[in-house]
Amino acid sequence: MPAAPIPDDEAERLQTLRALNILDTRPEHFSHAVSAAAASIANTPIAAVTLVDADRQTFKGACGVGAQPIPRSSSFCAHTILAAEPLVVPDAEADARFADNPLVLGEPHLRFYAGFPLIVEGQPVGALCVLDDRIRELTATQVEALQRLADGTAVWLLRRDGALP
Repeated sequence: MPAAPIPDDEAERLQTLRALNILDTRPEHFSHAVSAAAASIANTPIAAVTLVDADRQTFKGACGVGAQPIPRSSSFCAHTILAAEPLVVPDAEADARFADNPLVLGEPHLRFYAGFPLIVEGQPVGALCVLDDRIRELTATQVEALQRLADGTAVWLLRRDGALP
């Protein structure tokens, strides 16, 4: 399984992420509520607000999945932060980037992934993602609603107590 490439501006991205003072903090009600709303919009059993650090992906909030950190090398969201637009993978088993991913081959047997970058001060620090164990697509209305939710979550990350001014 190929790990996601490291962005050219990784040092700046990590500086922005760390300045948010949110890594290694307890999950917060807002991020759990966002995850539940995203799962409802997409009609998926799993959704999460994730942060992509240098070597791991952490969960700030999650719905339908445990919130233990995972290695960045296994992270779908590490691929999402490479672009400003959403990453939609209708069938992970058919996508060379993910076909042999441990999250596809084992629990929770992911097939579908859609990730929306959380962009703070021009840097993608993580993703709002929705996941399923079956092949699926999102409608244009779902994509638009999830993008708005991701944009609002990025604002929350920036404005929450302890974050950047």
